[in-house]
Amino acid sequence: MLDQQLLNQLKDYFKKLDRDVTLLLPEGNHEKSAELKDMLESVASTSDRINVDHIAGSEDEATDNPDGITFEVLAADKKTGIRFRGIPGGHEFSSLILAILQAGGVPVRLDPDVVTMVGSISEDLHFETVVSLDCHNCPDVVQTLNALSIVNDSIHHDMIDGALYPEVVQKYGVQGVPAVFLNGEPFSSGKVDAATIIGRLMERAGEQAAKQKDNRDSPDSASAETMPLYDVAVLGGGPGGVAAAIYSARKGLKVVVVADRLGGQVKDTMDIENLIAIPATTGPHLAGTLSEQLKRNGVVVREHIRVESIEKDDNSSEVITRLNTGGIVRSKTVIVATGAKWREMNVPGEMENLGRGVAFCPHCDGPFFKGKDVAVIGGGNSGVEAALDLAGITKSVTVLEFAADLKADQVLQERMQQRSNIRVIKSALTTEVLSNANGVTGLRYTDRLTNDSRELELDGIFVQIGLLPNSGFAEGLLERNKMGEIHVDERCQTNVGGIFACGDVTNVPYKQIVVALGHGATASLSAFDYLIRNASSWEATADSDAEEVREPALA
Repeated sequence: MLDQQLLNQLKDYFKKLDRDVTLLLPEGNHEKSAELKDMLESVASTSDRINVDHIAGSEDEATDNPDGITFEVLAADKKTGIRFRGIPGGHEFSSLILAILQAGGVPVRLDPDVVTMVGSISEDLHFETVVSLDCHNCPDVVQTLNALSIVNDSIHHDMIDGALYPEVVQKYGVQGVPAVFLNGEPFSSGKVDAATIIGRLMERAGEQAAKQKDNRDSPDSASAETMPLYDVAVLGGGPGGVAAAIYSARKGLKVVVVADRLGGQVKDTMDIENLIAIPATTGPHLAGTLSEQLKRNGVVVREHIRVESIEKDDNSSEVITRLNTGGIVRSKTVIVATGAKWREMNVPGEMENLGRGVAFCPHCDGPFFKGKDVAVIGGGNSGVEAALDLAGITKSVTVLEFAADLKADQVLQERMQQRSNIRVIKSALTTEVLSNANGVTGLRYTDRLTNDSRELELDGIFVQIGLLPNSGFAEGLLERNKMGEIHVDERCQTNVGGIFACGDVTNVPYKQIVVALGHGATASLSAFDYLIRNASSWEATADSDAEEVREPALA
């Protein structure tokens, strides 16, 4: 099943293992059992520390009736809480390899604050994530929950391949992936990032985590002073943030990046063909390149964390960034590059049917609507690209555009015109998502030319109407426009000295990867100029601190 080149790569990866790993596979009669057995044995053949244990049954209640396509990952014969139900191929193969590495002693890729918080959870939490092997967002969720299982014995996680477990899909009414369930109840549906999962867990972490969270409102000044003081704190890990961090690091500055996920919205884009000097790439590949470049330049990265607020006292030269973990980041300057998120329609039935026919990612959720009728809300580049993707899977696609004309690039409109199963309705205002107990049944819209209300019978709705800036944490400090975008000048300066902003979170007119990259570089150069011009402020602070430390000794 696995080619020799891949096996050689695995041999190199598994040299990092410092303890044995067992893949516990109960025997079963599923038609795919032999395929899974072959995959696991091929993986195990690359390291003496990996063993596949075939047993007749399991004491675990979920495998009392083994089907032959469910296996557990054990660390030195101890359960890790990680289980795969299905064959982790496609995008999930990386989830299997990472689970083996972490069970074998490779540290989990979680921020220390997150590890501390997760370790405080005593409640038994059993997560189930229904995935599609074609979903490029699913591995992020699977790998995050697997890592949390490694950190805390009270957390357990099952990856479930929806294609091999249709009864689970039917039981939970899954219409979008990744679909996450906690102790049998819905936890999240559709695209969700690690920071969101961790944030929700914080709410369940009990009194200890709540106390830690409250402490951020009045942090101990002594402990704050012992935290590192960065020259530049970059908030956001998309193209703009990464460009700002790299430019700053190459100036010899001490830089930290705080991000809910590296890559940002780029990770949700499959085909990128307008990035100058790179004829074609994919979002996940580009995100990986950005991450690697940060490492090569020595940038400190704190991922899966969200910013709750930024503060700067008029009498202080420092900026304090407060995090959802309860911690803070001290820096001389801040570059806000938090990007934007998908805009919602805000109509009745939309959020109630998220994962039940309403979706935002055609790449992930499109396969669930094979041979069905769907609509795409929005006629910009994202909407038309979504329609083109869905046209190859679904029976029909209807594009609804609010304006009198589509806003997508002409080349995309021409491609769409060549597809016989795509139709376009212009001057259409969606007013309601229609549904029944099983999910979406259609939508209601108003014809803006005649003011008539009309209905479409549909099985799914993909919302592609633009982005909203992630700037809420800056409210009350930074000047924003009516869209919520942070106002910056041509040098990426905000209304507060020492705080800069770049990319999609700002009022820069064009939301493009190449624009964000350039904007990030501009913000970095402006921050560097600010640091040079205000160097004496921190030198004075350092001298003052030194005096305070020496005084007790003189006494």
